[in-house]
Amino acid sequence: MYKKIILKNGLKTIFVPSNNTDIVTVMMIFGVGSRYEKKEENGISHFLEHLFFKGTKKRPTQKDIAITLDSIGGIYNAFTSKEYTYYFAKVDKSYLELAFDFLSDILLNSKFEEKEMEKERGVILQEYNMYLDTPISYIGDLFEESLYDDQPIGWSVIGKKENIKRFKREDFLSYLNRYYLLENAMLVLAGNFKEKEMINLALKYFKNLKRGFKKNEKIISQNNIKPKIKIMQKKTDQTHISIGVKGYNLNSKEKYAQEIISVILGGNMSSRFFQKIRTKLGISYYIYTSSVLYTDHGYLTTSLGVPHEKVKEVIKLILKEYKNVKDGKILPEEIKMAKEYLKGNLTLSLDNSESEARFYAFQEFLTDKILTPDQLKKEIDNIATEDIKKVAKEIFKKENLNLAIIGPQKENDFLNLLKI
Repeated sequence: MYKKIILKNGLKTIFVPSNNTDIVTVMMIFGVGSRYEKKEENGISHFLEHLFFKGTKKRPTQKDIAITLDSIGGIYNAFTSKEYTYYFAKVDKSYLELAFDFLSDILLNSKFEEKEMEKERGVILQEYNMYLDTPISYIGDLFEESLYDDQPIGWSVIGKKENIKRFKREDFLSYLNRYYLLENAMLVLAGNFKEKEMINLALKYFKNLKRGFKKNEKIISQNNIKPKIKIMQKKTDQTHISIGVKGYNLNSKEKYAQEIISVILGGNMSSRFFQKIRTKLGISYYIYTSSVLYTDHGYLTTSLGVPHEKVKEVIKLILKEYKNVKDGKILPEEIKMAKEYLKGNLTLSLDNSESEARFYAFQEFLTDKILTPDQLKKEIDNIATEDIKKVAKEIFKKENLNLAIIGPQKENDFLNLLKI
């Protein structure tokens, strides 16, 4: 059960109550992420998220902020994506008001001191270096660079190193005033609470959220006429690959079929790729296929790490399996198992108040429509075999192919392989 309310001050709010827990999560989500940045701003959304935890008038230092919820065993964090940024506090229900006080304080009263910005700049540069040194993580970003070229959606959330080094206090304040606004925000409560108390606390602590809304144009160009390759030449002990195709978006009905296909191909340990490439051939430790869904675009990709000398063999194997699915070679039992996997995974993913808050918040924020878990399961069940085969034919095309590689490889070694 959930309830959507617009408070007296205009703040959109979602309540997801539960009496079967002693925990409550308070979350604020803002409609801003790296896809809204200009080139010279790339990375500012993520950097700004860090700065909210560096000091307020009431809690002057980072330690003062941290000890607020650390001292009661609470959990708190924030996350910046390409389409949104969220902040949350998860506490025992007896500390509910403290969670509101904590979140509202960092979001409305942060000082953004220059000396703290300089310290955090060093932290983020180390995060940047860590990311580049972790190919299993960075290969996804490289694939999106291949897919979207030089567009905001193809840029890394963490940003460019030269931007991280250059941002000034006025840049953050300007960005804050453009996007951290009442009409661009949503408050979500999940767990054990009383609705009337929630409304009173929300009005008390977020009454000073600045009003205003900036409309964002975010048109994505995807005019592939031939396969594309993006290679980061790097000395590594294995070659990391992400190979996939353009697909459907978060608001399309076809997304369910695309997700079923991704599970069949590489969504779990019984999937085709796991069984053939890891179990049978024994040449990859990690391998998975993902269906990635943004509000107005999406894709399906398979990522893995293999010995350098096995790269071409694996690419051919993956493309052969893509073609098999495109040609309708999908067994009824595979479809049934994939559906049950998606439904069961959905249930397991909602086992705490924080995940419930995200589940309802992201649907409302990104699609303007909320489906309950039972409704989502019904949507999955209603996908017919013919729907899946139709989607496979539409996405698995040569011109939709993109390949990203991290390792000691050269582009001309692979271009002729990219065909379905």
